[in-house]
This record gives sequence, structure tokens and C-alpha cells, in this order.
Amino acid sequence: MDIPMVGIAGVERWNNPPFLPWIPEEFYPQSIYPEAKSVIVIGLPVPLPVLETSPSIYYRELYKTVNTLLDQYTYRLANFLTDRGYPSIFVPRDGYGSIQVLLENPIAFFSHRHAAFLAGLGTFGVNNTILTPEYGPRIRFGSILSTAELPQDPMLETELCTRCMRCVKMCPSNALDKEDYPSGLTDKKACSSYSAELNKRHISPCGICIKVCPIGNDRAVYKRDNAAIYEDKDLFDNYHKAWKHVRSYGGKL
Repeated sequence: MDIPMVGIAGVERWNNPPFLPWIPEEFYPQSIYPEAKSVIVIGLPVPLPVLETSPSIYYRELYKTVNTLLDQYTYRLANFLTDRGYPSIFVPRDGYGSIQVLLENPIAFFSHRHAAFLAGLGTFGVNNTILTPEYGPRIRFGSILSTAELPQDPMLETELCTRCMRCVKMCPSNALDKEDYPSGLTDKKACSSYSAELNKRHISPCGICIKVCPIGNDRAVYKRDNAAIYEDKDLFDNYHKAWKHVRSYGGKL
């Protein structure tokens, strides 16, 4: 199915928190689907050159495309397992109705980030996202709760975040703290409020904190090793002109 990243975690990993504070028990997979034995997490990358135009209609459409594929893949895989005698259910990539809902209650009913972490796909960064060796934080996750008892993948032991603080410095809503996760948490109200404003202009989501992160082999693939590309407009003038062009169309200025 051309899914580049897959990880598996047994539900018992939620019962043995690798750090504190941990997510409440009602967010555990077995609290949502009591029969669950394994959580299968898939990841789809967010191509960096498109993300670099954010906020823009281009990134908005990419975000929607990745989300649609995540839901379709996890739905199909859950049915595949169910048909073979292992009842399974998919968890949609987002567990909320709209940005306006997030302003009132900025929490989804299941955390794909924690599932991806426990399934060995990455580690948390200062920006509160999961960083992966392949794509840094430029990846979105979907999960399947399955009754199949599957072999677990080892969790990553190496912390990937370099604490460069680019995400903190360049966050347009000042929503990030300099402390490591989970000591430093995202100001969800500030982040959601900024997203709501972008949504009115049809160019949400923001994506800045994952765009500027230096982690990920994708930076070398797209020849974006120099993170100064987002700040030095003189040295990277052709890129900034391209991003400005894209941002000038398809949304409200």
C-alpha cells in the first residue's frame, strides 16, 4: 500500500509510562476498545517543499490529502485484519470536529503521537510533536486498535531533538515552551487561536514548527540542509520568491 512507516506497540506499554506526567488512563487504547491487544501506527510524510509555502492553500490541500489517505489506509487495514479473524478498528487521524471545537476543548480522544512514540517510530521534540529519523516532525500518523497480538517494535532509545529552539523562536503564536516535553507543553489556546485566524483565510494549518525543524533525512533529500533558508532572504531569494508567489493565491490576504 506504499505506506513508508509502520510501528506496533502492545497495549501494555501504556500501563508503564516511559516518562511523567503521562496521559490519563481514559486515553489508553484499551479504554477505548477494551478488546485491543496491539496498536498499529502508520505514518505518511508531509513533503517539505510544499510545507515551506505555509501558511498557504498549497499546504492546506496537502494536509487534507494526507489526512484522507491516513483514514483510508487505517480503515482498510482494520477491515483486512477483521476479515481474517482479528477484529480491529481504525482511529481517525483527528479526533475533533473543527478548530472552533479545539478552542473550547483542545484535546482529542486518542493521541496518535503517544502511540507513534510507543510503537518506536520517533521521539518527542520541544515542539511537542514526534520527530522521526526519516522525516523529522513532517509526518502524520493514523492508528489501528487490534485484537491481534502482534510482535512489538522496539522503542527508539536515542533522543532526536537537538534543542536548537528554532521551533520556539519562529512560532508565530508564541505557543511553545523551551522546556522538553512533557515539562514544556504547547499553549493549546494560543496555537488554536492562530489556526482559527488562518482558517478564516482558508490557509490553515500553520506548520511553522515542523517546517523549521532541522531533524530528518528528508532535508538532505530536498537539499534543505541549511536551516537558515527560512530566515536569510538574501541568500535564498529564489526560494522566498517562490513561497511568496504561492501564498499570494488561493486564500484571503
